[in-house]
Amino acid sequence: MSPRSEEGRMRMEVVNRIQNVIKELWPNAEVQIFGSFKTGLYLPTSDIDLVVFGKWENLPLWTLEEALRKHNVADENSVKVLDKATVPIIKLTDSFTEVKVDISFNMRNGVKAADLIADFIKKYPVLPYLVLVLKQFLLQRDLNEVFTGGIGSYSLFLMAVSFLQLHPREDACTPNANYGVLLIEFFELYGRHFNYLKTGIRITDGGSYVAKDEVQKNMLDGYRPSMLYIEDPLQPGSDVGRSSYGAMQVKQAFDYAYVVLSHAVSPIAKYYPNNESESILGRIIRVTQEVATYRDWISKQWGVQNSTETSCNGNGVSSTVDNQQLDECNNNHSEECESLGKPRSKTSETPSKHSSNSSSGPLSSSSSTLSSSSDVHGSTRLFRASSSKGFQGPANSSHGTSVTNKQHPGSKSHQYYGKKRKHKRDPVLSDLCR
Repeated sequence: MSPRSEEGRMRMEVVNRIQNVIKELWPNAEVQIFGSFKTGLYLPTSDIDLVVFGKWENLPLWTLEEALRKHNVADENSVKVLDKATVPIIKLTDSFTEVKVDISFNMRNGVKAADLIADFIKKYPVLPYLVLVLKQFLLQRDLNEVFTGGIGSYSLFLMAVSFLQLHPREDACTPNANYGVLLIEFFELYGRHFNYLKTGIRITDGGSYVAKDEVQKNMLDGYRPSMLYIEDPLQPGSDVGRSSYGAMQVKQAFDYAYVVLSHAVSPIAKYYPNNESESILGRIIRVTQEVATYRDWISKQWGVQNSTETSCNGNGVSSTVDNQQLDECNNNHSEECESLGKPRSKTSETPSKHSSNSSSGPLSSSSSTLSSSSDVHGSTRLFRASSSKGFQGPANSSHGTSVTNKQHPGSKSHQYYGKKRKHKRDPVLSDLCR
């Protein structure tokens, strides 16, 4: 799931194509990248966020839309202008790579947020591993889009920061921390213990929880904090989670993941029929065959022959880099994080092994996520073959469909996971980490 160097190069080509169109229209305009591509926390199917800075009396949304169509940069039917949105944007899909792009104008908060994220990544090296796994977890359950009530990337990142800031164990934020244990504890906090009705999240000044009753006193009459109240560190008083009306569905998903992972690392897990073939993380995370095929296509198109991948810088994504260097520097995860479909050995799945090597966090255990499991309901992003040169997806894929419990070719059948297990009382978490 972690970014590869060739994926960074491909995305920079997309950015350059769009930038050339913008510069042709407005030579003095400035184009900047923000969001997950800027921070390095993007999934293989994540969008690219661009912002254009310039001086206009009225935002030139339709002018740019017409120019993008004229230069065949985007699929003709994919270009959409959302001029009535809170933040007016142009949405498009690149005609060759199928990468989706959002373009906004004169919005500086996005760039500031990317800098804020980079600062927290330096402080908490575990964040990239935690966030990438959580993003994939929400993506495959259709809980990652704010406009459908899910939790956006920025909200998820702030939740992860708050989790680490207020963690009761001092060693939780050290480079040698057990990433698998932290993931389980994250699911436990936000799936079981966090009081969404009465409590809000604040990460400024070292982090704290805030009572919603106190927040409401400073709000206009008739307004109250949202179910998932997260104070924006860049705009105090602004609620990042105000549009996440499906927060309780996310809570249920987190609770479910806590139960599954807790049982997977419990002492009795070795007696499970699928213990030999299923990785721990593979019980809640999957990367579909279609995404794997798409990534293989990217590797063939943009991969450098006989080149070695950039090794992991510490424990995760390196600091924010200059836009011109993104194609070289956004690949900052270890090679072991990148392997897809590689089964892990039984010994490498033992929780105690994780803590002995800080670089083998949850991402390394995601390498076997091509195996199917009825515990995972994944929705895939389907890629269209827009041109004879573009990405050709699997022949059996169809538009608009979502993958739920179907197995991919080559994956083994696990009858045990075809049935719902009746979970017994959860063991104490400390016992699970021995």
